[in-house]
Amino acid sequence: MLQILPQVLVDGLTLGFMYAVVALGYTMVYGILEFINFSHGEIFMVGAFIGTEVLLIMDALGGLQGLNPFIALLMALVISMIITGMLGVGIERVAYRPLRNSPRLVPLISAIGVSFLLQDVVRFAEALHRDAFYLTGPILFPGKLDIGIAQIPTKALIVIVTAIVLMIVLSFFINKTKWGIAMRAVAQDQSTASLMTINVDKVIMLTFLIGSSLGGATGVLFAQNYGTIDPYIGFILGMKAFTAAVLGGIGNVRGAMVGGVLLGVIESLSGAYLGPLTNGAFGGEYKDVIAFSILILVLLFKPEGLFGEAVKEKV
Repeated sequence: MLQILPQVLVDGLTLGFMYAVVALGYTMVYGILEFINFSHGEIFMVGAFIGTEVLLIMDALGGLQGLNPFIALLMALVISMIITGMLGVGIERVAYRPLRNSPRLVPLISAIGVSFLLQDVVRFAEALHRDAFYLTGPILFPGKLDIGIAQIPTKALIVIVTAIVLMIVLSFFINKTKWGIAMRAVAQDQSTASLMTINVDKVIMLTFLIGSSLGGATGVLFAQNYGTIDPYIGFILGMKAFTAAVLGGIGNVRGAMVGGVLLGVIESLSGAYLGPLTNGAFGGEYKDVIAFSILILVLLFKPEGLFGEAVKEKV
């Protein structure tokens, strides 16, 4: 079993970094609004479809032939991030902002409604355009890198590197820029921040823009890594990313990163070793049970997460 451990860890890190980037969207919105944006998983799904469609259109027009795959991936990422970022801003403006002072259950229900709406819109659009609910796009990096102890798929390496770059850029933005400081101020206290001439609405809009852009970019990476996508990929992955955010400490950016990577590795190890360790009583299909069991345990024994701080309920 130890022979496959390096490969299992590579798969876990690839999945974990995708969880981590999507989890950032959850944790950024919660940090400012104390609200779980359950439509974020579907924004990830929309990003996957947009990026794949961009590559398919380029391929149909002959644009991919002879084009550097890094340039093609960058184009898909940028277009997807722009569209999903604007989608996130639109969702905030239409579905969340009018409900900002409502009881917390109301925007939660609105988020679930937006989630189902996005699923059906994408399914309807793909059915009209391609007469199918799923989509398979070109893989830009089909090879493997042999490092001796494991063969790392090039596409997995691209996912990991891109996710790390996105997280570093986000961390720099939040900690070193004027708007990042404004976001942290609004997260601490919206009323005090507004008295200090910070435009709270613009900060919230920027939060949705950045979080949704990251979700869209991760969708493109997911499509490149797994090949085939459908309108329902956002639900499970979104729930896993939410679990990662809770594990790391909801509202904590560093916690979302660590929680995502940790959850991905645990899930990969469970899928590979759960069957042999239990003599076949539990197979790899139980990896989802492991992931959500972690969520339950964290909520029971350390609800603030690994890096979060226990806070009193605001009144």
